[in-house]
Amino acid sequence: MRLFLLAPICLSAAGIATPALARDHAVNVPAGRGAEAAVVLAQQTGTSIVLADSALAKRQIPAIRGTLSTDQAVKRLAGLLNARAVPAGSSGWRLVALKARRKPLFSRPDRTQAPAPVTKAAPLPPQPEIVVMGSKSDRLLKDYPGQVAIISGEALSFGGVGGTEKIMQRVASVSSTHLGSGRNKLFIRGIADSSFTGPTQATVGQYFGDLRLSYNAPDPDLRLSDIERVEVLEGPQGTLYGAGSLGGIIRIVPNAPQMGEVSGSAMVGGSLTQHGSGSGDASLTANLPLNEDNLALRITADAASSGGYIDKPLLGRKNVNRTDILGGRAALRFDAGDGWTVDWIALGQTTRGRDSQYADRGGPPLSRSSAVKEGFDADYGQGQLVISGQFGEWHVRSSTGITRQKLEERYDATEPGGDPRLFTQQNHTDMIANETRVWKPLGDVFGAVLGVSYTHNVTKLTRVLGTPGDEQATTGVENRINEATLYGEASFRLAPGVVASGGGRITRSSLSGEGEDIDPLLAMALVKAGVTAARHSHAFLPSASLSANVLDQTTLYLRYQEGFRPGGLAVSGAFVSRFKSDHVSTLELGARHGTPGISPVELGMSISYSDWKDIQADYLDSAGLPGTANIGDGTIWSATLDAAFILSSAWRVDAGFSYNDSRVDEPTGQLFEARLSQVPNIANFSGRVGVDYTRRLANGMELAARGWASYIGDSRLGVGPELGAKQGNYLDSGVTVRLSKGAYGLSLSLTNLLDEEGNRFALGTPFAIGREQITPLRPRSIRIGFEAAF
Repeated sequence: MRLFLLAPICLSAAGIATPALARDHAVNVPAGRGAEAAVVLAQQTGTSIVLADSALAKRQIPAIRGTLSTDQAVKRLAGLLNARAVPAGSSGWRLVALKARRKPLFSRPDRTQAPAPVTKAAPLPPQPEIVVMGSKSDRLLKDYPGQVAIISGEALSFGGVGGTEKIMQRVASVSSTHLGSGRNKLFIRGIADSSFTGPTQATVGQYFGDLRLSYNAPDPDLRLSDIERVEVLEGPQGTLYGAGSLGGIIRIVPNAPQMGEVSGSAMVGGSLTQHGSGSGDASLTANLPLNEDNLALRITADAASSGGYIDKPLLGRKNVNRTDILGGRAALRFDAGDGWTVDWIALGQTTRGRDSQYADRGGPPLSRSSAVKEGFDADYGQGQLVISGQFGEWHVRSSTGITRQKLEERYDATEPGGDPRLFTQQNHTDMIANETRVWKPLGDVFGAVLGVSYTHNVTKLTRVLGTPGDEQATTGVENRINEATLYGEASFRLAPGVVASGGGRITRSSLSGEGEDIDPLLAMALVKAGVTAARHSHAFLPSASLSANVLDQTTLYLRYQEGFRPGGLAVSGAFVSRFKSDHVSTLELGARHGTPGISPVELGMSISYSDWKDIQADYLDSAGLPGTANIGDGTIWSATLDAAFILSSAWRVDAGFSYNDSRVDEPTGQLFEARLSQVPNIANFSGRVGVDYTRRLANGMELAARGWASYIGDSRLGVGPELGAKQGNYLDSGVTVRLSKGAYGLSLSLTNLLDEEGNRFALGTPFAIGREQITPLRPRSIRIGFEAAF
């Protein structure tokens, strides 16, 4: 092994002559060390590659993918290795390391030096292909049959680290409830069930790498620091992701540890909020090699304190809704050689909401008449073991994870004219999951993915109600599920630019549960009636798609997908009852033009029709307590349009719009017949627009700015007679300016430019009988941030 690293590396493919240099190849080189990358590239292009410096063999490079000639592919590898490609014979290359230019620590520009002569610019190298990692088969964006938004880590951290709200600012089809960080439900493409987090599984699958963040718990709202990218794939995504991906999936891809490189970055910021208190945030990332060439550790730490802006006059308190977040992540990577890696990942976050963020509608601005202290506590932790490798053209990855999530929510349950009462709900979730898959990226003819997965999830929902300090337990529920699946998808290139795909997923679910804190006689009756008995269900989710590159950088596609969520047990007053599985089928037609971030014009559009059977939803009963039931069948028409225009080397404009027309056409039971014609929490129309500006200044400085605005249309709060309130119809906006030089940057951000109150969510407590509620936007805020890298 040592001899291999220290000696020049010669890789040969016998029998390949000059024609191989001119022919295009389907290149698919995974990220890794230069030595392994050169081996794979030599095999795929039928040439020989010599690394003339052992340092090149150890350097880490990103993946190389696309349809390239040998010349283009080898030169791209050389560029990534900071080397020069020198032809050697009729079908060989030598990669020679470029000498780094050392700059003095401090230097004064030589103003007497004559300007350099103007020369003809060298032709630009071929642009790298964009890979949709969420496709699970490294599908190129130009061949992907669906709407996908890819947000870079740089864009997410511009102006300070945030959470899920950073995604919603850039993707019009993603929406959310607004109960508070760590307790919200996310929705994509109009597939929304209700406002509360109960025993039903989420409609959006959230993933960190290959593993699900949660099963039927709220969005943990992880801080998006040190992230390579976030992908949003519109759903359903049942074939590849299974249960709980009816609306789509959000996949967070972290930056991996880098071998042989000591590096780090830090960000710190402070904010002031009009009508509220101050805020602060900090983030730190460090990459530490633990030995010479095959072991590295990457650590990220985050802290944020968001000042409150809601007053509670009855308690004599101001700015009560401060939220504190503390989180972190550690990743250890072992490079076993020959393209194999082992990753250990641990991540966690605690969120403390000192009080809730809603206000009384029609009362004094930014205040409410609650007589008890509310708020929430959210804790999240996950550990992962990921093994990745390659057998020839086939890749393999096995991911195993353990997750624990806890959420405690406190609501004002005071009755009109009565003594103060507090309702506390706790949701505990424990999950063990594994997914193992093999895949071959789509080449000239064929590509496929085949995988198996197993999920064990236990969720316990407990409740207490009464005067503060003297609460009494009320009915709760525990749900257990074991889910085993086998899935696969194959793609065939029928002609140049034409790809057909088909697949399916078989899922077997074992469901069981029991009531919590219920009368023993009632518990026995439930057992005798078979309500809490274990039961099994099977589901088959097929998929089919066809995509065609009809013009240069223009793709049309047609896609059919299905999704489902298993049933379970739910609280119904003092009783426990079952709810059934629900199922959605979607047919989508779409088009895409251009390469994101490169093409002067980018367009993406789609129209889809979804048929949703036995919709699961959480609702409020007549006593104000959340419950769960199947509310009926529904249909959803959705249309999306995204566009971006590079106006010049300095200016770029992007915009996105989403339209949804939803209807519950067969409501179940008299409880839902009133005020149940529209799927809740989804606006008929929403849109966003953003403007980016960059300019290089003197002395190596750079100015970058981004302004954005988003409009959220009207929607209704939920299902049932108690949740018919309107919400939405507001405009949010912001602007960030960043001045940087080298590794240092200074930023200034202003949000909610119009200081609009708005109404993001029409509920703060389900027990507010006789008074309407709103969840206002954070008032106008200004932030100053500093960042550095080494």
